[in-house]
Amino acid sequence: MTVLPTSIWAFVKDPVDTQTRQALKQEDPLVHATAASAEWLEQNKATAIRWAIIGVAVLALAIAGAVIYTQRAAAAQNAFGSAMNVYSTPIAVASQPPPPGTKTFANPAERAKASAPLFVNVADHYGFTKAGHDALYFAGLSYADMGDTAHAETYLQQAMNKGSGNISSLAKLALANLYTENGRTADAIKLLQELVNKPTDAVPVGTAQLTLASVYQTTDPKKAQQILTLLKDKDKTTSAGEIAAQKLTGK
Repeated sequence: MTVLPTSIWAFVKDPVDTQTRQALKQEDPLVHATAASAEWLEQNKATAIRWAIIGVAVLALAIAGAVIYTQRAAAAQNAFGSAMNVYSTPIAVASQPPPPGTKTFANPAERAKASAPLFVNVADHYGFTKAGHDALYFAGLSYADMGDTAHAETYLQQAMNKGSGNISSLAKLALANLYTENGRTADAIKLLQELVNKPTDAVPVGTAQLTLASVYQTTDPKKAQQILTLLKDKDKTTSAGEIAAQKLTGK
């Protein structure tokens, strides 16, 4: 019978080499981390519970805030819709009697007198919502229709500063028109130039340039012609370019 060398017998009896045994003896990092976490929680149980409670409370407040904001935004939109219904009520025309049961106002000033406080109420109670910002703009328009320049300027300025890009640009345009009507052409030109430099979907550059040219028409006709010529050549296919061409030809 063949006798195996001593070294071979050692391998057969213990097939796991020394290096492998040492590696297996080392503690698993995941086990170590889990044990450490469990130990920390055991030692800091009160702190962990306190932070868990705080986390739940913050989450609950966030959810409650979102719900309240949604409810308030819906209420603001309803109130704004009611104000818009008044603002869009038709003006009576003597030659065209309205259908029976149709509400009308005798003139824009009378209609504005009815709509202005409704928009102001929306702005005062829901100022943090989009409807509240929009209400500032329409409150300004309503006061302008009433001939109340001071209040119109106040609300249009607030809409310009607080509203979104579109409503802000519309308020700026309305404010420029208000300044023009009251002889404040320098203030109007400043606002219109800002709109030319930074147009929006609601007030595109062509609209701002046409309005700016109309202001210059009485103060600097040469400047007005330059603006119209530039607009005509640059935007030949747009309605603004067509209007500029018509103004240049006197049509």
